[in-house]
Amino acid sequence: EVQLVESGGGLVQPGGSLRLSCAASGFAFSTYAMSWVRQAPGKGLERVSSINGGGDSTSYTDSVKGRFTISRDNAKNTLYLQMNSLKPEDTGVYYCSNSWYGITGTRGQGTQVTVSS
Repeated sequence: EVQLVESGGGLVQPGGSLRLSCAASGFAFSTYAMSWVRQAPGKGLERVSSINGGGDSTSYTDSVKGRFTISRDNAKNTLYLQMNSLKPEDTGVYYCSNSWYGITGTRGQGTQVTVSS
């Protein structure tokens, strides 16, 4: 059974940082592209960032370029998202997905990120 468990969310002030983690199990993690998607209050899912299986190819949506970094540790079956210089518009529920585009594939239960002063 595919399982994705996100953690690391929380309440942070604008300009702050958070590191999200996604523990994966039930599939050959290193052979799958992975992604982070988010859902802001009242809005649809948005792909934030993607990474290929080997970790040497990444993609970011324009609004997070230069602030977020996606990475993975295939030995630990874990995906990460380092988020710096957070803005209120980054608020939402963040999910990891075992697909490049994020909207397809399996997603976890999500972790809440709230950026507010």
